[in-house]
Amino acid sequence: MTRRPVVAGQFYPADKDALSDEVDKLIPKGTEKVNALGAIIPHAGYIYSGPVAGNTYARLEPKDTYIIFGPNHTGYGSRFASSNESWDTPFGTVNINQTLLDAIKQGTSLIKDDVTAHAAEHSIEVQLPFIEKIAPSSDIVPVTVKYGGVDELYEIAEAISNAIKGSEEDVMVIASSDMTHYESRENAQKKDDMAIQKIISLDPEGLFDVVEKNDISMCGYIPSVIMLMCACKLDAKKADLVKYSDSGYTTGDTDQVVGYAGIVVY
Repeated sequence: MTRRPVVAGQFYPADKDALSDEVDKLIPKGTEKVNALGAIIPHAGYIYSGPVAGNTYARLEPKDTYIIFGPNHTGYGSRFASSNESWDTPFGTVNINQTLLDAIKQGTSLIKDDVTAHAAEHSIEVQLPFIEKIAPSSDIVPVTVKYGGVDELYEIAEAISNAIKGSEEDVMVIASSDMTHYESRENAQKKDDMAIQKIISLDPEGLFDVVEKNDISMCGYIPSVIMLMCACKLDAKKADLVKYSDSGYTTGDTDQVVGYAGIVVY
């Protein structure tokens, strides 16, 4: 089975050539790259978050496999839902690294194969054209997330880090997330800065707590916590904020913005 794209023509161009031109424009040339263990990258329409996503992908050395955690906006399916379907995009088909997925699932019973969680979800799909550009022969392990406690997230991170250590391939973890939703630019920047400071301090539990306590509407904070936990278990030493922006720079409306942050962990 193959998952068909659901936001092509909405979040990004459905035409292969138009998409290629747009992604090329969004990924700056000549950027110094890092051998990243993880990254946080936004997932809005490219007109809004594309520059943040493109600048972040420009920093990443290509990998063989990308484990992508995205928030489950639709509510369908399991809390932690993997997919064993290949994914179609306007560029072609992205395959699942089934060996790595199986190794992860051997380490935790929390992740369930459940394609219903992915069928109408955009948070992972919008990452794929960027990945296909920087690493055309790579494959993925996609997992959507609804919610979870810190102990559960550590269990998943332990399973992932052990699977990565046991893999012969070069693997990184991407957390697909936008930041604060539909608040003024001033409020969004204040709240997002609290979360960003925890991320660049490599403090996953601190990120979990600051989001929960300050009601920060960062839709992918659970994926981001998992990514940080994995990176720390893989001996991450540093995280850099590549770019921060918000939707107001596209719409002109600074009263109701969505924030976007691109962060690399290495």
